[in-house]
Amino acid sequence: MASAPVSITYFAEAKKKRERFVVLSLYEAWSARLAEAAGVRVLLVGDSLATSVQGHETTLSVTMDQMIYHTQCVRRAVPRAFVIGDMPFLSHTVSESDAIRNAGRFLSEGGASAVKVEGGAEIADVVAGMVRRGIPVLGHIGMTPQHHLRFGGYKVQGRGAPDAKRIVADAKALEKAGVFAIVLELVTEETAAQVTAAAGVPTIGIGAGRKVDAQVLVFHDLLGLNPHFSPRFLKRYAEVGDEAVAAIRKFAADVSGGSFPGEANVFHNQ
Repeated sequence: MASAPVSITYFAEAKKKRERFVVLSLYEAWSARLAEAAGVRVLLVGDSLATSVQGHETTLSVTMDQMIYHTQCVRRAVPRAFVIGDMPFLSHTVSESDAIRNAGRFLSEGGASAVKVEGGAEIADVVAGMVRRGIPVLGHIGMTPQHHLRFGGYKVQGRGAPDAKRIVADAKALEKAGVFAIVLELVTEETAAQVTAAAGVPTIGIGAGRKVDAQVLVFHDLLGLNPHFSPRFLKRYAEVGDEAVAAIRKFAADVSGGSFPGEANVFHNQ
């Protein structure tokens, strides 16, 4: 019998039982099916779509329509997974009404189970408004890529007591607003440990060390499909990119040499 869909209660139960879990950020039906086959239950359709798939330098250019489209692709492939749609730049920070309307699109059009928003205490009121209207929200603090211009680049956060205090305060504000979990990106391990201890909801780290409740990586990055991206926090579990280049070269050589197509690859009248 098919397993039941993953619900929002999964996160509270994992925190209570201290069970670490995995989140994968991906954008297509085929990658979602592979993730499901590997047992991953939580998928994030991240705005890193812009850098991983579209070829942009930052995440700022990806649009709501593009994010909805890719969320639909993932949802169709894995109807039982918990799929989170990432709200793109300015889609949740201009006004509460815009945020609610855009978040609602992820659920009603994209089929998402929840949305993710970047920002801390400054957007807590907006998050609370979304939650009151039945929209599950995943928070994202620390190094928030949509704000990289404000930070002066992609810099590790939480170094020093004042910055650590700020991030802990952001986490508490988001938890009070009703988020079901919080992503910590590029945060020192010590500060991430403080947030994890202070928060009643799970923390999901990416470049946040070992003292968090869960880990998230981008599908393309952990498989070596993006060979030019190799930050300190990333561990590649395969070099699929290199294998793909070798396979394509072999295909080209077979075509040039006349060995492809072979007898097994052609059709005959009889």
